[in-house]
Formats: sequence, structure tokens, C-alpha cells
Amino acid sequence: MRLRILHHTRYAYQAPVVLAQHLAHLRPLDDHGQTVLRHDLHIAPTPILQETIRDAFGNWRTFFALQSPHETLDVTADSLIQTQAGEPLPDSPPWESVRERMQYRAQAPYEPSAEFVFPSPYAPRHEAFADFARPVFTPGRPFLQACEALMALIHAELRYLPASTAVNTPAQQALAQRQGVCQDFAHIMIGCLRSLGLPARYVSGYLLTHPPAGQPRLIGADASHAWVAVPHVQAPPSAGEPAQATRWAHFDPTNHRSGLHRPGEDYVILSVGRDFGDVSPLRGVIQGGGEHTLDVAVTVAPPEELATLMGNETA
Repeated sequence: MRLRILHHTRYAYQAPVVLAQHLAHLRPLDDHGQTVLRHDLHIAPTPILQETIRDAFGNWRTFFALQSPHETLDVTADSLIQTQAGEPLPDSPPWESVRERMQYRAQAPYEPSAEFVFPSPYAPRHEAFADFARPVFTPGRPFLQACEALMALIHAELRYLPASTAVNTPAQQALAQRQGVCQDFAHIMIGCLRSLGLPARYVSGYLLTHPPAGQPRLIGADASHAWVAVPHVQAPPSAGEPAQATRWAHFDPTNHRSGLHRPGEDYVILSVGRDFGDVSPLRGVIQGGGEHTLDVAVTVAPPEELATLMGNETA
């Protein structure tokens, strides 16, 4: 499936910003069953410095600096992506053996995914998470099957309610109030797994949505999305054999969808990390500005449909 994503962010400042430095995670990844066919990042005013490099998790991140006074900042990411369907979840070992394998042992083979067992600011370990997850992590249950059951539990027990939380709402609070948005659902699932000694990472991206029947798609009406990935743990390599690349199983508790490599071909993976703090689409520090307003508009659509909506612009 080909999908075009427009992600526009606009800051309007009460007073001129004199100096600014920003970091953007807005270029989708070139793996995980997807290919970036085209990506453009438009920034106004034009930065005095702009560079794009990989971060510690393999994401593309762009640093840019502004040194002229400005009262608005517009950042538009325009990406064309070719996606593939995810695969069914494979068989997996019991979750207890996965937990044991993630524990440190001297001279044991290095497990790259073990770094996602540790707590992080938005997805800490907490007994409330462990208590919530234990009913589906029954003795001997296969790891991926248990994760799928946890995804279903969160989907059933929590209510998706826009504006019910803020970006900095603790995941424990969202669990206690049994409502939130996709970011909360992802952080809760990650917190549950880590609280049981299991690895999980945060995935930010986009999901192709469909307007109500009989209504046209609206430019800017979509939003960023978030879900969870866990490693498909395989047998360790024999002595002298190279380690196999980690494959990740994806779980979307907001929409109750899962799959190996990705939940479906209608998903676009933007960045991965320990939690939202590692993959925030745009953040920065400024001098001046005073109060500000923030507007974010996201559109995900097949390129031909989006070109028609935008007035036959070349897709």
C-alpha cells in the first residue's frame, strides 16, 4: 500500500522569538516492512543550521536552529511510504522464560531488547501495572499470546476519550481513571510488561483512517498514533554463530490489532523508543516568544486521493 503523510506543525508566539533550537522526529523509518519513497521537510523561517542523523534507536532526527526574530514557526513533513502487511504472530516461548532471558547474567549473550525492560519517565514500573496484567499472564502462557491478551484487556477495560489526558499525564493516573488516548494506552501496556520484567518499546507513527460513510476525507483531520512492540524472542545462537536480528511483534491496544513487524499495511512507523519522550515529533528551546499557541494537522491518505483533495497537486 502507498500512503502519503502530511504532518504540519505551527507555533504562533505572542512576542518575537530571538533564538531557537529544535529537534524533530518526522522522517519515517526505512525498515519494519516499509520503504520511504520520498520525504521532504519544509521549515519556515529558514534555519541557519539544519542536519539529520540517526539517534541511538535508529530513528532519523533533524536538528535545526533559528537565529533571526520570528513570531511563527511552520514545520511540514511530507512523506510518501510504501508499506507491507504484517505477518501473523508466530509461536513463542512461555513468558516466564522470556523474563528469565532478559535478566543480566555474567558472560551471557547480549540481548539488545533487554534495554527495554528498564523503566523510563513515561512508562515506569509500578505494582498497579503488574496487578492489572497478572490475570492474563498465567503460568506457562506463550509470551506473544499473553501480550495479545493484555492488548485485548486494555482495549476492553479502558475508554478512548480525546482530551481526557495531557501529554504529561502519568500512565498510572490514566490506568486509574480507565480512560485516555493512544499514547496512554501504549504507556500503560509498556508499564505492565516492564513491571513483570518483560521488554516493550514505544512506537510512534500514523494510521490510515476512513471518514464516515458519505463524507469526504478532510485535510488535517488525522493525528499521530502510538502503539507497542515487543521482541519475538528466538533461540540464542550457537557458539560462533552470529546473533539474529531482533524481530518485533506489534500490538495496538487502542484498536485491538497486532502482527509481526507491524499491525497492518495501513500503519506507518515513524520512530521507536522507550516512551514518548524519546520520539516526540517536535520539541525545542527558545529565547523570547512569551505565550504561544500550537496547531498540529495530520493527513494520511493514498497519494492519488490526497492529490485530488489538494487540487490535483502531483502525488
